[in-house]
Amino acid sequence: MSVDTGSTTQRFEAALADLEVPVTSTDPSKFERTVERIAGEPAIGTSLPFPSVSLPDWVDDEPSPRDLESATTGITAASIGIADYGSVVLPATPSGAEQVSLFPDLHVPVLRESDLVADMPTAIERLGPQLREGHSAIVATGPSATADMGSLVKGAHGPKDVHVLLLEEAGEDDE
Repeated sequence: MSVDTGSTTQRFEAALADLEVPVTSTDPSKFERTVERIAGEPAIGTSLPFPSVSLPDWVDDEPSPRDLESATTGITAASIGIADYGSVVLPATPSGAEQVSLFPDLHVPVLRESDLVADMPTAIERLGPQLREGHSAIVATGPSATADMGSLVKGAHGPKDVHVLLLEEAGEDDE
């Protein structure tokens, strides 16, 4: 858990650094170039619910099971970032955001700065109405890792690496 000093964005970035997860901030006009620098091909993704950006054309947003298996990068939207933990909340979607975030070696969750919250209670409060309506979400913290069989193994049950892409929003004040 990160220290309770600094802005929500600074705390989120510090928690991600503790997890060895890079975070890149970008404004919408540079989004596609930023994705090109981060993502490896073949890349798969789910549509992004942000009015200012969309997936580049070279990212497959309707992946087949074969595409899931061969993809090196999965790009999904995150609805919330939790500063204290460096966690991202990935809403379940009919298009299969869960699989896109879990199968490739690199997961790139995309979220807006305004979707950062300070702590887990605030995240749960925000998620509550959706969960009570029957929706579900994954709270993901860093790359997949397990030491069940001895030494630490990354990527056993999900991505080996995570790189968070944070969308800057003009005129938004940080919490």
